Amino acid sequence: MLIPGPKLNTLFRSRWNALLWGAGVLLTAYCSIPSREESKAEADAAAASKVAATSPWAREPTPAAPAQ
Repeated sequence: MLIPGPKLNTLFRSRWNALLWGAGVLLTAYCSIPSREESKAEADAAAASKVAATSPWAREPTPAAPAQ
């Protein structure tokens, strides 16, 4: 199994290397999770941009019933 990054033997040989590695892991996790405001704004934008779906193969296109 290949794990990217430094070997664990050399990483934890030094306390400072282990602290820097742990800080990098925490920073990656912090930066990759969106905030609640971003998530809510994206959900609101997606809900506002929904268009009624129609079948492209229907002879007479009828809009779908509006969501309630």
